[in-house]
Amino acid sequence: MIVIPAIDLKEGSCVRLEQGLMDKDTVFNDDPAAQALEWQRQGAELLHIVDLDGAFAGEPKNRSAIEAIIKAIAIPAQLGGGIRDLATIEAYLALGLSRVIIGTAAQRNPDLVKEACRRFPGQIVVGIDAKNGMVAVQGWAEVTDISAADLARKFEGFGVAAIIYTDISRDGMLQGPNLEATRALAEAVAIPVIASGGVSRLEDIRNLMAIEKSGVTGVITGKAVYTGAIKLAEAIAITKGEA
Repeated sequence: MIVIPAIDLKEGSCVRLEQGLMDKDTVFNDDPAAQALEWQRQGAELLHIVDLDGAFAGEPKNRSAIEAIIKAIAIPAQLGGGIRDLATIEAYLALGLSRVIIGTAAQRNPDLVKEACRRFPGQIVVGIDAKNGMVAVQGWAEVTDISAADLARKFEGFGVAAIIYTDISRDGMLQGPNLEATRALAEAVAIPVIASGGVSRLEDIRNLMAIEKSGVTGVITGKAVYTGAIKLAEAIAITKGEA
């Protein structure tokens, strides 16, 4: 299992939200590139970037900050938020991103995911965000009537590199991940699943490792590593059997 630190971008700064609410944000660093370098220094092997403004606007909004991050680090990075078409995907990958994450557009247009996987093999990730098991889109502002598992099944056989599953009710709340929902989703599909939302202590990492056999291959952590509730290097050491 891989531990993936997150950088959420709002108006060029590195922030964290509570339950996906844009008016409940905390700024942790005004220099996202410096923050990315710090996560790399602590042993991160992959960086997770979210363009929060882009997620709500439906188009890229933090390109300069994203470019600065990519130029600063040597490790791979993946990005989500406001990615709605092939042109945006191609432009982001050309910047040097390793993978792009399709969220809202995946729910509304599964054919986009299929074509993106064909054109950019191994570089397409689907983000599924859910509230009470139902998919939420448009920066989590809209909850649909489709379940996370039903949506995930639509992408079987496309060549999706991974599914990032976020439980919105847990995100930024430090209440622990939704292990049951994460395991259920991972067992519903053959696509690797990355857990996100609620990780608050090292025990959460161990608990997620216990369901790795179900297909949970990674975990994204945000607020916990910013507040110091989890030390990134320690979390990584646990996944490698070194702690």
